[in-house]
Amino acid sequence: MSNLVEHLQGGLIVSCQAYPGEPLRRADITAAMVQAVVAGGADAVRVQGVADIIAARQATDVPIIGLIKYGHEGVYITPSIAHARACAYAGAEIIAIDATLRPHLNGETFADATRAIHDEFPGVLVMADCASVPDAIAAAEAGADFIGTTLAGYTPGYEYAREKTDGPDFEFIESVLSAVDKPVIVEGRLHHPHDVAQALSLGAHAACVGTAITHPTTITRWFKEQ
Repeated sequence: MSNLVEHLQGGLIVSCQAYPGEPLRRADITAAMVQAVVAGGADAVRVQGVADIIAARQATDVPIIGLIKYGHEGVYITPSIAHARACAYAGAEIIAIDATLRPHLNGETFADATRAIHDEFPGVLVMADCASVPDAIAAAEAGADFIGTTLAGYTPGYEYAREKTDGPDFEFIESVLSAVDKPVIVEGRLHHPHDVAQALSLGAHAACVGTAITHPTTITRWFKEQ
């Protein structure tokens, strides 16, 4: 476990995901994207869905943060123990799980899923996808190996929801870094290299970039809207 934590220290994680119905939403394309970002220096990748995790595992030996998106509202990032297990069986070394204090599937909790992964898959770590400081504190207490800022600005209707910022929510990032003693992975609207540099300078353990590297539809739109 310590080797994986050390490997990600100061590192760049690239999220290689496409949304359902998009041209790039195929496991073989995800695998090629993973190989491309690893060739560019990615220290790890974040991949969604069992087929994509399996394809990515066959394509690279860098650590994979795996997740399963189930549904579209509420808790939909690896919302149950069964989803977390599926990610581990597919080959992910780190499982990303929604760690908000909202109801999870089957009456389970983030703590339940974390305990199950640690008990059943020695060496597999858990990343807590958080939306607020209370989430981060609770996730750290529940045994999360990494605290992620992934969901800040993406939980409408949640009592602890934060407003979505145009870029990274650095105020939130600093608050999380002050509130927990677990490694913090900054994720969410890191659109420029200087955003990553700033996050790391604040004390983040690693940074995860998705859209700005691997979502050409959005990148094209940015250029068209200039």
